[in-house]
Amino acid sequence: MAAPFSAPSPAPNATVLPTGRRRARVGLPLSLFLVLAGIGGLVAAVAVVGGSHQPRSPVAGLVAAGTLAALGVPGVLLFVVSWRQRRTRILVDHIGLWFDKGDRRNVIPWHSLAGVGLFTSHGHKASFHSLELYPTGHIDRDDPVLWTLVREEAPFRPGLPHLRHRLRLEAADVPLAVSAVRHHAPHLWLGESRREGSHIGRPDRAGHRERTRARGR
Repeated sequence: MAAPFSAPSPAPNATVLPTGRRRARVGLPLSLFLVLAGIGGLVAAVAVVGGSHQPRSPVAGLVAAGTLAALGVPGVLLFVVSWRQRRTRILVDHIGLWFDKGDRRNVIPWHSLAGVGLFTSHGHKASFHSLELYPTGHIDRDDPVLWTLVREEAPFRPGLPHLRHRLRLEAADVPLAVSAVRHHAPHLWLGESRREGSHIGRPDRAGHRERTRARGR
């Protein structure tokens, strides 16, 4: 279950990885740029339709303005996601790995794990990194805090389960994260594995909705 802030907390000397803040530094300015481009496109489209601005080719002008306006939609979505996740952190201490969303957190204890590894893959323009936390037993796929971290795929070595928690890391946090894990749980460290393409994947939102709906009946 999710640990409220009145529950036991990460150690004062826990290693802090400000993943949400790092992503917000990139996501928020980019989202604002896209939103402003979208607003500019709308203004241009209104000007063309209203006749206050007559480009050489009205059709081409409308297409260009519409393209700019369309950028506003992903800009708004990116802003919402970046803003919501800005306080997300990963903390590592002698207890385990804490996933802190700003208002709620939960911990994945070392004693519940069979191993921890680092996955790295390369996308079109960026690299992706994640800590893979393999459990010794059951994973609650619908934990209020941790469910978005659950992934199911074939393990990269025999003897490990298909279900695991995947904590995405920013490139700047990788050395510190690896050092912290190897310091607190050297017996669990599985090393680094290269993956194909963007391996981060997406949480099972549809399955989560179905399972939580069934539990609520």
